[in-house]
Amino acid sequence: MIIKPMIRSNMCVNAHPKGCAADVKHQIEYVEKKFAERGILNNIPQDAPKTVLVLGCSTGYGLASRITAAFGYKATTIGVSFEKEGSDGLTDGSREKTGTLGWYNNMAFDKFAKEAGLESVTFNGDAFSHEMRKNVIDTLKKMGKKVDLLVYSVASSVRVDPDNGTVYRSVLKPIGGVFTGATIDCITGKISTISAEPATEEEAANTVKVMGGEDWALWVRKLKEAGVLAEGIKTVAYSYIGPKLSHAIYRDGTIGGAKKHLEATALELNKELQNDLHGEAYVSVNKGLVTRSSAVIPIIPMYISVLFKVMKEMGNHEGCIEQMERLMTERLYTGSSVPTDENHLIRIDDYELDTKVQEEVDKRMATVTQENLAEVGDFEGYRHDFLATNGFDIDGVDYSANVKTLTSI
Repeated sequence: MIIKPMIRSNMCVNAHPKGCAADVKHQIEYVEKKFAERGILNNIPQDAPKTVLVLGCSTGYGLASRITAAFGYKATTIGVSFEKEGSDGLTDGSREKTGTLGWYNNMAFDKFAKEAGLESVTFNGDAFSHEMRKNVIDTLKKMGKKVDLLVYSVASSVRVDPDNGTVYRSVLKPIGGVFTGATIDCITGKISTISAEPATEEEAANTVKVMGGEDWALWVRKLKEAGVLAEGIKTVAYSYIGPKLSHAIYRDGTIGGAKKHLEATALELNKELQNDLHGEAYVSVNKGLVTRSSAVIPIIPMYISVLFKVMKEMGNHEGCIEQMERLMTERLYTGSSVPTDENHLIRIDDYELDTKVQEEVDKRMATVTQENLAEVGDFEGYRHDFLATNGFDIDGVDYSANVKTLTSI
């Protein structure tokens, strides 16, 4: 079929197989180029990771982490994500439909890794389940490997408690009052105003259960008990803080509460791992980017559009792969201690929250209108990233050609 983007309420509900594969390839090429420039590609440092487990490996920061570890450090990688494959519509009489973007990203990653002679195993299933933990542990033992880098990048709206079956659902809402802000239609560029109702106490607590640190800690402790964590293990989870203008909806809202729990969990895990394996646990605070969730948050699309324009003008704009390459080469694996702030957080959002960047963003945000959006913001860049997240608008891809939704990459 010929696949065109299907947009519903600022969300793209399909994906392009060949576009996803091309995007994965572009990220691989970036990592190989940067590692060559740094003199690392053919001279991998002794402290570099050798066996990497990425939970939430199929998109965004998780995928970029896996690509950097594999194609930069030549590490064996094991990935876990929950994706849906495409349907050819022939066997069940249904209409042909695409798989999720993560399904195609994983397929492309494994293909390129195999071609490069890199060892990779990808699991498709519920990362929150004990069954998946057992599958990963059994595989590591069979391979004779121990994890020396564990990346936790799981992003889900639903979590089933693996012990009692309780279903928890996360929400992205403010706490204590309604939040209203401008947003941008990802395709037309039309500015409108949307509001988010305040969360209940139950919703806030459930969001922590889904997106806090509980599952991360379960993974670390189960792997440790099974003896498949290496001496000196490093584990990192990802968070976002952002500018003050978004704190009411994000940092001080339900998601922010979950992220604060994640950060508290990092301190607990750091103590445990130091005592048992001379290991380390961190939360890396990353840059704001275009994601499936950020596109529907009040004020965030407008902010990111302006932020992109400012950072591109200042020459310090980064996407997922640039962030993760810098995280690993300039923070996690430098031959010395990992630099953190006073709260034990790795700050890879330093370019975004630079005073000069934020002052210029604030100035432009105060003046942006429908008429001057293209001048003060980078809507075209925002739109490209929105589409590229699902494999569309990627250079070198023929979007007029028929592709197979089940296997074509």
